[in-house]
Amino acid sequence: MMQNRKFGKSDLVVSPISFGGNIFGWTVNEQESFDILDAWIGAGFNFIDTADMYSIWVPGNVGGESETIIGNWMKSRGNRDKIVIATKLGIDMGEGRCGLSARYMKQAVEDSLMRLQTDYIDLYLSHADDPDTSVEETMTAFNELIKEGKVRYVGASNICASRVEASNKFARENGLSPYISLQPLYNLYDRACFEKEYLSLVKEEDLAVQCYYSLASGFLTGKYRCMGDLTKSQRGEGIRQYMNERGYAILKAQDKLAKEKQSTPAQIAIAWLLHKDYVTTPIASATNGTQLADLFAAVSLMLSDAEMDYLDSASNY
Repeated sequence: MMQNRKFGKSDLVVSPISFGGNIFGWTVNEQESFDILDAWIGAGFNFIDTADMYSIWVPGNVGGESETIIGNWMKSRGNRDKIVIATKLGIDMGEGRCGLSARYMKQAVEDSLMRLQTDYIDLYLSHADDPDTSVEETMTAFNELIKEGKVRYVGASNICASRVEASNKFARENGLSPYISLQPLYNLYDRACFEKEYLSLVKEEDLAVQCYYSLASGFLTGKYRCMGDLTKSQRGEGIRQYMNERGYAILKAQDKLAKEKQSTPAQIAIAWLLHKDYVTTPIASATNGTQLADLFAAVSLMLSDAEMDYLDSASNY
């Protein structure tokens, strides 16, 4: 039985995995996206993560494609009240659409609300830092959106720990809502940055952790075993960085446990995250039924302390 999780200090109750919406309008079209989302909700999951700039990198796209597909899906299904939506702003979308200034945030939130066809966002995250805007301005602007009822809670992604800490200090001192979550890069391979820079802050601030690239862009599925495999998908080139001695050692450890537990490397990688008490909900995507089945199965896959230690040791940096 899947157990939903309380999201940090909020009253949001979310599924143990959040679906990564960066694939919508990129590697899957709208109808395929609808089918995937139907299966996701049908299996009892309720958390979907997206961003305003998804998927601007695709030729012909302008950004907002993912939010638009999710909005069309929620409208057609009439299920907005059953879904927890996280979206983000701040990364450059061209034509001056970037940053975390109060002026830009007012426009960005309206654009996201329109694409999502909703009047509120459950979790609104700063997608990247804006060194030209003070944390005081950004947090005040976020809280204006909360006051207006357009945003319920705010979080941070790709912002250094000291800026997150300064933002929350300012919020507390001024009676404002702080960041309640962190969205960091974290998986079996990419451990060092989060564990060295952010983990102590997460514990001090009791931040929810919604980590991205939970499967290291697909490397931890075991699909990519040699350089020749990089042509297997549109994301292949992003996996080259993992093809080294440490990466292969991690795959070997995953393979061993997957065989023993009659599971898959992807299930092992997600289960490892789910067994970390400081990880609230990993973000993961799926483009077909087989990949979805891996995510569903990972939720109920139990790892012993010895098995967790084995994976920790294999992925040590």
